[in-house]
Amino acid sequence: MTKRPNAMLAPSILAARFSKLGDELRAVESAGADMIHVDVMDGHFVPNITIGPPVVRDLRTVTRLPLDCHLMIEAPDRYLGDFAAAGADKISVHAEACRHLHRTIQVIKGLGCQAGVALNPATGLEAVLPILEDLDFVLLMTVNPGFGGQKFIESVVPKITALRRIADDRHPALAIQVDGGVVVDNVARLHQAGADWFVAGTAIFGQSEYGAVIERFRALLGLESASGRRVGA
Repeated sequence: MTKRPNAMLAPSILAARFSKLGDELRAVESAGADMIHVDVMDGHFVPNITIGPPVVRDLRTVTRLPLDCHLMIEAPDRYLGDFAAAGADKISVHAEACRHLHRTIQVIKGLGCQAGVALNPATGLEAVLPILEDLDFVLLMTVNPGFGGQKFIESVVPKITALRRIADDRHPALAIQVDGGVVVDNVARLHQAGADWFVAGTAIFGQSEYGAVIERFRALLGLESASGRRVGA
């Protein structure tokens, strides 16, 4: 019987110090992060601009962790090959930005990356249900995309539970990722609701000691201490 995916913690570099990005990645890797979340914004789909494939290429040289590229951009199909070539391991696109979502997912998988679909808080699960079995993960936004440090939207919690119930029946290996307002005070509840992968930005990079907060996250998720984990698992 297929098991539900293991919990994973993904620090978001949106909240990191960009002047010392390599050092920031090394710090969270040694502290126990499971993957690195890379928020890509174009100033059109969301009201902010961040980074592109050249930065991902540089990130690939400084960490062994999987790079999880979340494309909050219009017409993402134009850039899938660039992000895959730069070293992305996982690529998620927004259902709201894709005209032919099934085709986009097949392209991502054909590039050798895990494929995910992101849904904004107001977008219903029906956007992914027709292609659920084609997905490696679904990213449920728990804030409106575009900026870090926002307040968690509680109304998304039933959405997490509903998707987990559907996935358990149709696609148990599907990972549910949550992004936005994830902190030590709510992560255990979100895991219990059905989420598997947890993106945390300011909750990690806003702290003076990354190791302590990551250890706290790992304990709340029932994960082994960072000293005993295998990097890249």
